[in-house]
Amino acid sequence: MLFEILEKKELGTSGIVFEMVVLTPLIAKKAFAGNFILLRINETGERFPLTIADYDREKGTITIIFQVVGKSTKLLSHLEVGDTILDVVGPLGNEIHIKKYEYPVVIIGGGVGIAPCYPQAKELKEAGNKIISILGARNTGLLFWKDRMSSVSDELIICTDDGSEGIKGVVTVPLTEIMKREKISIVIAIGPLIMMKFVALTTKGSDDLPKVKTFVSLNTIMIDGTGMCGGCRFSTLEGGVQFACVDGPDVDGHIVDFNNLLKRANRFIDQEKESLECYDEECRALEKHKSEAT
Repeated sequence: MLFEILEKKELGTSGIVFEMVVLTPLIAKKAFAGNFILLRINETGERFPLTIADYDREKGTITIIFQVVGKSTKLLSHLEVGDTILDVVGPLGNEIHIKKYEYPVVIIGGGVGIAPCYPQAKELKEAGNKIISILGARNTGLLFWKDRMSSVSDELIICTDDGSEGIKGVVTVPLTEIMKREKISIVIAIGPLIMMKFVALTTKGSDDLPKVKTFVSLNTIMIDGTGMCGGCRFSTLEGGVQFACVDGPDVDGHIVDFNNLLKRANRFIDQEKESLECYDEECRALEKHKSEAT
């Protein structure tokens, strides 16, 4: 079965963030907030994970958001409406625990992590919770889905590193202010590892701030998505090992050894750079051949 792309659009103004709606009837039927998929574009492609950003059970579709950072995501960005993806496996991972909490829920999305925040905010809002959402990005060009997040949030706060929109600064600044002004039941943070690390440090508790239960979403390197390959393993501060694909992807942020995980996340950076450079060279050669042929 091939998985057809029904919609595609560029998000923001960066030119590197894309939204796709893909026909996946069986996956859409069972998807919940917190789930992810593994996809392979073609027979020679690698398997890589993307969190399910939205789903429509009636239409049989899921929505994925991705940022072009390497060969596979660049190849995915070149696909158009009507094209197909060879493999889409899911829904994988654990759905988040949806219930009515006593105090507000703070949901923090950084960069492309904004996308998986939406289904979590939507399902938690439907359960009767007060939702405070914080969206962060390097600049306004990388922000997206503000309207969607606003529709499921009681309060929406925007942060940009350069101050081009909202608060100038990182997401922990408004988070700290919220924690000082009112009680919070849980914090959910999805985005770059460094962002999630400092959110977890902020909510771990101090003389000035209370400890708040915090979940982070680990979108690590994965191959099989069943815990057998070990590519997505991460160390805990207690000295144990967990696997993002089967124990997560949402896990207790206060137990993650982020320093170790940040090192592991960069272990293939040279190979990824080389792969992208080779792909770009192949594309330039192909374009030159087409130009000379015409």
